[in-house]
Amino acid sequence: MNLSPRRHRLAAAASLALLACAVQAQSSDPAAPTSPIPAIERPAQSRPAARPRPAAAKEAAEPAPLQSALTADLFYEILMGEMTARSGDPGSGYALVLDAARRLRDGKLFQRAVEIALQSRSGDAALAAARAWQESLPNSRDARRIELQILIALNRISETVEPLRAEVAATSQIERPLLMAVIARNYSRASDKKLAASVVEQALVDELKSPTSGGLAWATVGRLRLNAGDASGALEAARKGQEIDPASDAPPALALEMIDPGQPLAEPIVTRFLNNNPKASPDLRVAYARVLVENRRYSDASAQLQALTTSRPELAEPWLLLGSLQMQARQDAAAETSIKRFIELSGNPKSGASKDADDAADRKRGVSQAYFALSQLAERRKDYAAAERWLSRVDGPDELVAAQTRRATLLARQGKLPQAREIIRGLPERTADDKKQKFLAEVQLLRDAKQFQAAYDMLAQASAASPDDGDLVYDQAMVAEKLNRLDDMERLLRRLIELKPQNQNAYNALGYSLADRKIRLEEARTLIQKAMQLAPEDPFIADSLGWVEFRLGNTAEAIRILEAAYKTRPDPEIGAHFGEVLWTSGQKDRAVTIWKEALLSDAENETLQETLKRLRVKP
Repeated sequence: MNLSPRRHRLAAAASLALLACAVQAQSSDPAAPTSPIPAIERPAQSRPAARPRPAAAKEAAEPAPLQSALTADLFYEILMGEMTARSGDPGSGYALVLDAARRLRDGKLFQRAVEIALQSRSGDAALAAARAWQESLPNSRDARRIELQILIALNRISETVEPLRAEVAATSQIERPLLMAVIARNYSRASDKKLAASVVEQALVDELKSPTSGGLAWATVGRLRLNAGDASGALEAARKGQEIDPASDAPPALALEMIDPGQPLAEPIVTRFLNNNPKASPDLRVAYARVLVENRRYSDASAQLQALTTSRPELAEPWLLLGSLQMQARQDAAAETSIKRFIELSGNPKSGASKDADDAADRKRGVSQAYFALSQLAERRKDYAAAERWLSRVDGPDELVAAQTRRATLLARQGKLPQAREIIRGLPERTADDKKQKFLAEVQLLRDAKQFQAAYDMLAQASAASPDDGDLVYDQAMVAEKLNRLDDMERLLRRLIELKPQNQNAYNALGYSLADRKIRLEEARTLIQKAMQLAPEDPFIADSLGWVEFRLGNTAEAIRILEAAYKTRPDPEIGAHFGEVLWTSGQKDRAVTIWKEALLSDAENETLQETLKRLRVKP
């Protein structure tokens, strides 16, 4: 056929359109809305760059387009398809581009047809294009991945078993972890989450039996079961995964998410892996330590971090976490050593520091946190000059407000309360929360300076303006107790319980106050038991329960509870109560030992000092 000059010009334009189409297939179409389809594709960076693969081993390579078939008529058809799609008739444009893709057997044109279908919000048409792509190019993994994407987005989960099984089989072992993570993420979006877990289990039937991939596969199934609300099924999957592949860290990583008093079988999966794999990823042990901290199991968390800093002393992050726990336990010398070690390692490229911008920002925040901690340690030993020097090293814009607040605290501790309050009042107020935090910081300065009436008046005024603010109500109640306005304290705490019925601190504070005054002890126990139900691992609530049992005359039970609380958290106030119960039960030598430990932690603790004075004991 002889083309007219006009058709020649159109054919030339069509060649440009084809090139543009090839580019658009690798990026989002500016004329199309963002695709709602979740991607099941391997990022290019997942393939090791240093391992070029021979042409014969290339992954399901698509044949090159049939250039001889690229006639002027086809060019024209492609151009018209693009123009039609962009001019508001994506259905017609889709048909033209899909027809050209079939005739040319070109993967990029098939992908463009899928994109046009998505532009018109036609999932069925997109699926038809993906399947036509697979029929034309049976070895195309891109076609199979896009079919999977569309089926999941259309919630046709049952139809994904075979394409998912084929995709897994075509993925190398080195790339399986990334693929499994993508599978878990994409199938978790299905509306029928139980069906999604079942379908993935069917698709992974071969991998679930394999000693090399079973751990990872079972963890993927377990994660989807957990997403479907089947915690026991997820735990069973983690157990099976560890049984078939004890060296895989995927089952313990899943179990780690389920550690909870209600799931006692989850933690042994984690500890078994860590005990049997001393060279396990440090990230898993750090994550385990964080979970232990969240559950207030501080001594167990410290043990994990001690093990990690011993076996991998070059890693920075564990030192900061360990130092924070040591500081909380009042092991100040050890805490200072650990935190300084973190700062030293943070600038060391061999310390696990990443070049990633987000990781670098996290590391910078960690260093600022370390400076704050060292400043607080210096303040504890009343070395205010050193405390100020550490604060002066904090330079992040997000931390400057916190640094100024700490400076105000240092001034107040030195008797310079007016200057301290001026610093707080001078802080910026970008949001309503900033304003509230400034207010609470100034109240805390007054409380620390024992100016309780001034603090109470500030809180009363603020609470009158915001009567439903639970934070203000609680703080006002605590200051009322310092002023010995116990009726006000009880009224305020009961108000807080009305506002926040799940606030364990309100129940605990009211119950402890009654127990400490030896009044309404049965009611006090009921209140504290309610707090224990809301926060069963809180050692301070356990301390209150032990104290009320002591007041009720149940000395043996009080010793049991207080001993466990003190072991979990050797706080001087818990130590004061534990020591007093031991003293009155005749175990005076042990009581003195506990009090000596408590004095080493905080010799100025009010409860501890009042206890020793009342019992006339000088440890």
